[in-house]
Amino acid sequence: MSTRPESKTFPRLIDEQARRHGERPAIVGSGRHLTYAQLKDEAQRVARRLYRLGVRPGDKVAILMGNTPEWIPVAMGVTRIGATLVTLNTWATAPELEYLIGHSDSTYLIASPTFLKADFGRMLRDLEPHAERLPQLRGILGVAGAAGNALPASWQPLFDGSTDTDASADEAIAALAAAVQPTDIAIIAYTSGSTSMPKGVQLQHAPLIENNFDIGERMRVTEEDRLWLAVSLFWGYGCANALMNILTHGACFVLQESFDAAEALRLIEEEKCTLYYGTANMAQALFEHPDHATRNLSSLRSGASAGSPEQFMRAVTLGAKNVCNPFGLTESYGFCFVTDCEDPLERRLTTVGRILPGFKAKVVSPDTGVPLAPGETGELRIRGHVTPGYYKQPEISAKTLDEEGYFRTGDLVSIDKEGYMQFHGRLKEMLKTGGINVSPAEVEAVLTAYPGVALAHVVGVPDPVRDEVVAAVIVPKPGAMLKADEIIAYCKTNMAAFKVPRLVCFAQEEDVPLTTTGKVQKNKISAKFFPPK
Repeated sequence: MSTRPESKTFPRLIDEQARRHGERPAIVGSGRHLTYAQLKDEAQRVARRLYRLGVRPGDKVAILMGNTPEWIPVAMGVTRIGATLVTLNTWATAPELEYLIGHSDSTYLIASPTFLKADFGRMLRDLEPHAERLPQLRGILGVAGAAGNALPASWQPLFDGSTDTDASADEAIAALAAAVQPTDIAIIAYTSGSTSMPKGVQLQHAPLIENNFDIGERMRVTEEDRLWLAVSLFWGYGCANALMNILTHGACFVLQESFDAAEALRLIEEEKCTLYYGTANMAQALFEHPDHATRNLSSLRSGASAGSPEQFMRAVTLGAKNVCNPFGLTESYGFCFVTDCEDPLERRLTTVGRILPGFKAKVVSPDTGVPLAPGETGELRIRGHVTPGYYKQPEISAKTLDEEGYFRTGDLVSIDKEGYMQFHGRLKEMLKTGGINVSPAEVEAVLTAYPGVALAHVVGVPDPVRDEVVAAVIVPKPGAMLKADEIIAYCKTNMAAFKVPRLVCFAQEEDVPLTTTGKVQKNKISAKFFPPK
């Protein structure tokens, strides 16, 4: 087990880790290598630049770039002066960026000119004049990154040489860093907004440190570990989880600016990565890539993966034999339930583990709010390391809490007598057919037990008589020859008649619509696979 940091704020944490691990590697990526001492120095350079520009405690500074080595020093530099980091989705469109920057009240934006196919310079130019459309935005600070792209004319460089040293600024920044409180907001991370406008999840310094240290303990993270990270840092999985897990343990990031399976396999092998953090679709891409057969991934040990048992097994088969199965929300500072890396594989395949320190949980009837017995399925509600609320949305924030102050997750789960939790789906995904509620997860569990079925996604399709009918999109296992009528017949013998899918179609896993953060978009499946006739 590692030593828990004494620090309860980001500025103190970086100072502490620079003292304890100064010459140890902190960041590898895009041809750069930074030690913990260098990470602290880079964060101080960012803080000097922002301080000289007038950024002060409570101001919001947004970041818009891929997983470059600059991302982490920027995050630490922004929070070093008591400001709040706003993480922006690199897949956002120009209207979405306008909403996010405006809603968050960001005073500065730190960005790269381009990322993959996105031209941020053009997109932000389309939002000019900023003084009218984004009146609180004072300027854009550019980071050229490994590509060396020239900055747009209206942008300023993040580092222009004028703030490499500044004794007077350093003295002021030290005072500001010391004044940051554990309950101050360090990060505002916007939800993916697959069904509504994104909400700004406010995350405080101390819970980000405390909870993510505990997450790392379940994975047995130490200062010797090296985390392969292609999951976007802007996403809660990145900034509210992986970022603070690694920093609190003095371990090393091996950053991949954007996911590419061949490059990921190379990085894991050559950098001897020990920790895997990936989504189900990433694991599939790595597993199926031709280079997988020739790459040595034996350095992998633990980390986090999710998805169906078959999807989870892909990460295990890749080499991360002690990978953990987690559950959580951005609102819970990453994860709130995690299996232990030393739990039996069957436990890690079929549950998301036990609750982390710092949380309390209850499972209640979605209709009455009455607590349920162990093993019964109901809505999960949690308290403890939970967001203090959504930015500028007090009414929505208030509705998320019940009368005892528990956060309504909207997730259907069951917790057994030993405290291990199983996830059964989202409450909002419940179907109603002929006036009867149907849990998609329950139907999916039966479908995936059928030989040859790799994945199943169950949705409701509008019906003039029954309100909705149950429909299923089936992803077959490689080589499997499946027939819809045989699957329906199987369902009829294994579940109540009202739960049996009336519509079945087949698809490849890559055809299933996902959000930019890799979550299945149930709200788009019906329209794509079962369009109105």
